[in-house]
Amino acid sequence: MRERMAALLALSILIVSLCTAGVQSDSSDHRYSQGDPVPLFANKVGPFHNPSETYRYFDLPFCPPEHMNEKKEALGEVLNGDRLVDAPYELKFRTDVESKVVCKKTLSKEEVAQFRSAVLKDYYFQMYYDDLPLWGFIGKVDKEGKDPREYKYGLYRHVVFDVLYNSDRVIEITVRTDHTALVDVTEDAELTVEFTYSVKWKETSTPFEKRMDKYSQVSSTPRHLEIHWFSIINSCVTVLLLTGFLATILMRVLKNDFVKYAHDEETAEDQEETGWKYIHGDVFRFPSNKSLFAACIGSGTQLFALAIFIFILALVGVFYPYNRGALFTALVVIYALTSGIAGYTATSFYCQLEGANWVRNLLLTGCLFCGPLFLTFCFLNTVAIVYSATAALPFGTILVILLIWTLVTSPLLVLGGIAGKNSKTEFQAPVRTTKYPREIPQLPWYRSTVPQMAMAGFLPFSAIYIELYYIFASIWGHRIYIIYSILFIVFIILLIVTAFITVSLTYFQLAAEDHGWWWRSFLCGGSTGLFIYAYCLYYYYARSDMSGFMQTSFFFGYMACICYGFFLMLGTVGFRAALLFVRHIYHSIKCE
Repeated sequence: MRERMAALLALSILIVSLCTAGVQSDSSDHRYSQGDPVPLFANKVGPFHNPSETYRYFDLPFCPPEHMNEKKEALGEVLNGDRLVDAPYELKFRTDVESKVVCKKTLSKEEVAQFRSAVLKDYYFQMYYDDLPLWGFIGKVDKEGKDPREYKYGLYRHVVFDVLYNSDRVIEITVRTDHTALVDVTEDAELTVEFTYSVKWKETSTPFEKRMDKYSQVSSTPRHLEIHWFSIINSCVTVLLLTGFLATILMRVLKNDFVKYAHDEETAEDQEETGWKYIHGDVFRFPSNKSLFAACIGSGTQLFALAIFIFILALVGVFYPYNRGALFTALVVIYALTSGIAGYTATSFYCQLEGANWVRNLLLTGCLFCGPLFLTFCFLNTVAIVYSATAALPFGTILVILLIWTLVTSPLLVLGGIAGKNSKTEFQAPVRTTKYPREIPQLPWYRSTVPQMAMAGFLPFSAIYIELYYIFASIWGHRIYIIYSILFIVFIILLIVTAFITVSLTYFQLAAEDHGWWWRSFLCGGSTGLFIYAYCLYYYYARSDMSGFMQTSFFFGYMACICYGFFLMLGTVGFRAALLFVRHIYHSIKCE
């Protein structure tokens, strides 16, 4: 079975590498002669502060080219909301252009109002030139008057492209808007606008291999690195203090327990037992809803494997800035290929818990994470369709995803489930379970599930919250996050703190003679996901300028799915750590 899993993981890396490689430019080898046409694609427009609310470039009444062709896009590009079409500008290699007219267009009142609304919402446009991204704003608002009714809305009609080249290759491109070439779109009146552009070429010594470095320099400045390392130091100090304090207490208490129980066995065998040894006949009693529990463990294990593979690809440099759609492609492909891990883990564990209906358990495992994600996607895709946004997936893309789920995810899930059922591994319990469970004593309120979840989730969250801001600003903003090595260290710290706090709370629960630790350890481990979602509320209302129903629903909808995934993954980590600990302590004592 290990050989099968190793082969499956190697295959996933290979397929993802091939998929992400296909996301790169299709313009041959990026070499051009003077006067050669260089591909320029217009991508999308949208409010600057609402990254999910983007529309096709020509949804605004710009001048379309004579022959407008749509670029064929990979799966990840479509999921990313990219909709590339031929741009109306012509930028031939090393050919300067002085104020060339794109078109002279008469805008109707409705089109003027459309442009004014876009300028008011701070719309930007995005294009790709030889696979290099460029951005610009379509207009500006003159707020000289205090009354919003006195604002003036100007539309840029002239743009300037500054292009750097090295020998026969494009190295860098920026676009500037001419603030002196403004068209007043304040009033709903018919206008005739002459859209123009100019191009300036300049030679540079920057090699082609380093042309993407500028996009990562913002994240690698000394100031940002200092903040990231402060985050690492904060997390490490948290881990050292937490693990040192709890380890000292836990080891000392456990040592005293072992000495006490050994002394009791020698002096008074009929003496009544107390503490966690007292419930040795119930501690390995299988939990209620064992099918759901096994499905949670299986799904959490798959998501953990998914996270590890994403980190591996990130650390080897697959997700460089603006490798369009590479991350989404990797997520879809790896999730499909790791479904066998979920099937094997859930079914084998379910059979260890003496479950009878492993087929139903397998179906539950397959739907546990995909079900809520699919329902969320259906709602949000409907919202995007109503808004005519590029976030609305075409029918063909939805069909491709369904085929991947049908032809890859489901068969691998079933194969993993069959392998798990045939593994015939037994649950390794160091002590025997009694026939009838003991009654759990009445405990103080702070020992109940919800307060312990709050305690268990807060400590791991405190170790990662600084890094969360940069991740959110990258996903839901326009920052670039490339420091994956630091992110991986934070992820390891998160796992360590989650495992250790869950083990500690499990011990205190058993010491209070509460043997219902199975679900408790999973819930405590996964509670960090709830804190991350609470941070979403803070980020949305205090740290971002996002607004509107579409952006709000996309943010909270997809973040709910992400946090739910973290809940399953960290819950599995917490339970596995608690299981190892419980097996160890009960294996170390003699129980009759």
